[in-house]
Amino acid sequence: MQACLGTGAYCMIDIHNFARFNGQGAIIGQGGPPDEQFVSLWTQLATKYASNEKVVFELMNEPHDLDVGIWAQTCQKVVNGIRRAGATSQMILLPGTNFDSAATLVSSGSADALMAITNPDGSTDNLLLDIHKYLDIDNSGTHSECTTDNVGNFSIVADYLRQKGRKGLVSETGASSASSCMTAFCAQNSFINANPDVFVGLVGWGAGSFQASYVLSLTPTKQGNRFVDNQLMSQCVINTWLNSANVTVPPPGSPPGGSSPPGTHPGSPPGSESLPASSRAGGRPSVGTATVTGLTVGATLLTTGSILTSLPSGQFGGQFGGQPGILSTGPGVTGPTPAPTSVPNTNTATLVRAGAGSLLVGFCICMML
Repeated sequence: MQACLGTGAYCMIDIHNFARFNGQGAIIGQGGPPDEQFVSLWTQLATKYASNEKVVFELMNEPHDLDVGIWAQTCQKVVNGIRRAGATSQMILLPGTNFDSAATLVSSGSADALMAITNPDGSTDNLLLDIHKYLDIDNSGTHSECTTDNVGNFSIVADYLRQKGRKGLVSETGASSASSCMTAFCAQNSFINANPDVFVGLVGWGAGSFQASYVLSLTPTKQGNRFVDNQLMSQCVINTWLNSANVTVPPPGSPPGGSSPPGTHPGSPPGSESLPASSRAGGRPSVGTATVTGLTVGATLLTTGSILTSLPSGQFGGQFGGQPGILSTGPGVTGPTPAPTSVPNTNTATLVRAGAGSLLVGFCICMML
């Protein structure tokens, strides 16, 4: 976390265990660990980072097969704990059931239950809907072929958030470099970028300590003394942001998710996929560990105001658009060998953009509670 924060990035802490204890069936607050333990974990984390508004709190990775009404009550207790610990300005991401899938956040009642959560003062400032979505046949992110561009799914979520006057963050999405995905992933991310009034940003899964051969890889490869982004990263992550309307890069310290005119939201048939827990949970690898007061947690690193690509060694740096400290991206574009800033145990994500045209770039350290 300190390596991330030292870059000026937004750094997201993610508890990565599907609302279960040790990956088993005991659900937090629903027969498993009591709410008080979950609140205690987040209170400790919030206390540690209360003074840093660039730390983002994702309460839980992909809850599933639970009572969303009770889960929302658990999340409300956690939000109260975080805010009362002094972390009053940080973004908090509220995840729904069914693996937090964009396809079912609205229809499952998750969005309604989660958007009813408030800060202790009754406001909803910096409380965002957490959103995940993959593009393969079962939404597991384990297959190379993409079968949907998710525009229908994200249209439903966008319309919902717009109606409620709220925002969400797509904190996990990814695809392979198959030709079907080059089309679908680019289309999905273009849609998200076209709706910055409701989508604060997106985080792409598949960089950091993942090998370049990983099916969902966004990890750059080293060519000579340079690192080069793969085509998926260049075309579907970076270019879809650069080609979106009203792209601006805010100065360091600018808050994400500023107001902007509503984007377009073309209508595509909404997806309706659902997936049993046995085929979804744990489908993608989670590696790397970090400990806070004896509790193992996950961390996703995000930055705004630049394009920052994670490297296989867990380093970052380089140049983009003539700006020092940012790795070059785009088809065939390379950057100089990065300075050796180490980010140990990095896993999952690489980046994105945030509302009002700012850019987020992320990494993830995924752990188990």
